[in-house]
Amino acid sequence: MPNSVVRSISAGLSQKGVSNHNERLLLTLLQRHGDMPASDLARLSGLSAPAVSAILKRLESNGLLMRGVPVRGKVGKPSVPMKLAPDGVLAFGVKIGRRSADLLLMDVTGAVRVQKQLKYLSPVAADVFTFVSEGMADIIAGVGPDVADRICGIGVAAPFEMWNWTEPTATNTPEFIGWKDVNITAEIGKFSTLPVSLVNDATAACKAEHIFGRGKEFRDYAYFFLGAFIGGGIVLNHSVFEGRQGNAGALGSLPSVSPMGESKQLVDMASIHLLEARLTEVGIDPGVVWQMPQDWSGITRYVDLWLGQTAQEIAKACLATCSVIDFEAILIDGAMPEDVRAALVERVRRYMVNQDTRGLLSPRIESGSIGANARAIGAACGPILNGFLLNTNAGLSVAS
Repeated sequence: MPNSVVRSISAGLSQKGVSNHNERLLLTLLQRHGDMPASDLARLSGLSAPAVSAILKRLESNGLLMRGVPVRGKVGKPSVPMKLAPDGVLAFGVKIGRRSADLLLMDVTGAVRVQKQLKYLSPVAADVFTFVSEGMADIIAGVGPDVADRICGIGVAAPFEMWNWTEPTATNTPEFIGWKDVNITAEIGKFSTLPVSLVNDATAACKAEHIFGRGKEFRDYAYFFLGAFIGGGIVLNHSVFEGRQGNAGALGSLPSVSPMGESKQLVDMASIHLLEARLTEVGIDPGVVWQMPQDWSGITRYVDLWLGQTAQEIAKACLATCSVIDFEAILIDGAMPEDVRAALVERVRRYMVNQDTRGLLSPRIESGSIGANARAIGAACGPILNGFLLNTNAGLSVAS
């Protein structure tokens, strides 16, 4: 891992009373860099060797770390790498989307142990919470008490103000409007005592990419996720920045203009619901877009046209985003097949060449790596990040 990644983590403080910070520091280094011995952890963290040794012993005794296979060098004793214990901490991730709800149990290494899905045309709140409640009970019964005792919380990813959807077929339906009066945290609290963290769905996807995907390669970047509606997130100083009210990086709301000159937002011009609408117009079941595993080869004719418009809109949005912060990269991911994502990224790169970049530093345009499951995985990241890892932007997100 390049040394530049270490810039993400502040130096450890050896003074008494900050052991929690230092524990998070070492756990975060292991999460980002992988298995490593105490000597490397001391070098990267800036902590003394005795301090690192004491913290590692404490974390190991608590079940959060485990010893790897000793590595023999040319001289001296074998080096014993420390690693995150998969059963050390787990979390539920819930994604409430416009076409489906997902529930999964994920461990600290990013491995999804169990996953369930509920598909629908419109999200009915009662049905969604019944699905989550019954699904959690089934998963807990299946993993056994030892693993269940290590579950630290429930992360929920949902669209911000999901009742304000502008999709023509969904705008005024009672199912969507009904979410305005739903307190998601309170509803889950009716059937679980685990702490609940709520995050914007696109921000959750950004967290997944940042922690388990290509986000480790960049210090500051913007992120676009294409679901039924496009959304986004931003990363500053190697941490996802959620903002004062948790809605930072609302890139789907960036202004755009329709071919007829009408004022629109990016969600109206570069989202998968546009592809669904076109398929419906020509008599093709739009459900083919969401079938798993995803394969859009049978609708290539319509996908190609959609890619053209979407790439142009995202290219413009990339520059608009970089006019505020000079991001080094823009990552693009979505609920689409890998080959379609690769084609979209390549087209955005081509369109960027012809954009007016005066006064701007053009960012690298890169592909994300998590895919359709990013929102649910990112939701599960929330409780683990909040309880065990270091967030270098934590102070920036607190309201004054």
